[in-house]
Amino acid sequence: MKASELRQRVAEAISAAQAKKAENLTILQMDRESPSFTDYFVIASGSNPRQIQAISDEVEQRLATVGLQPTHVEGYSQAEWVLLDYVDFVVHVFSEKARKYYDLERLWKSATRLHPSELKPARKRPRLHPSEPKPASPGTPRPRTRKRAKG
Repeated sequence: MKASELRQRVAEAISAAQAKKAENLTILQMDRESPSFTDYFVIASGSNPRQIQAISDEVEQRLATVGLQPTHVEGYSQAEWVLLDYVDFVVHVFSEKARKYYDLERLWKSATRLHPSELKPARKRPRLHPSEPKPASPGTPRPRTRKRAKG
């Protein structure tokens, strides 16, 4: 998977978790020199087992729409720590108690923490109307227009 496509898939997983009100969302980009088995960790918390399962379900469903299935799922029935392994990234959904106990952020402290907005490509401003002129590049003089006389 290309790096841009991977970042897009991770962003989709984050968006799915946010849609189900995941708390304390953290993205770790794993250090290339570390002996990690994946490129990203997405870590989120839920306040109860039903919410943890709902977050996990939403991530799975959203990624399935783009043809991505987890290679491995663990902990779903207990819902203390659900792990969704997508090979290039792993989604962890914890209860608060389990998250504090395992403390993956400390365990993988060599990883780079990212904000969700860092994964999304910059969007171009859409034109409001087809007749609207394209924005000029910086330093380009604007064409002069005639002012209408008030009448």
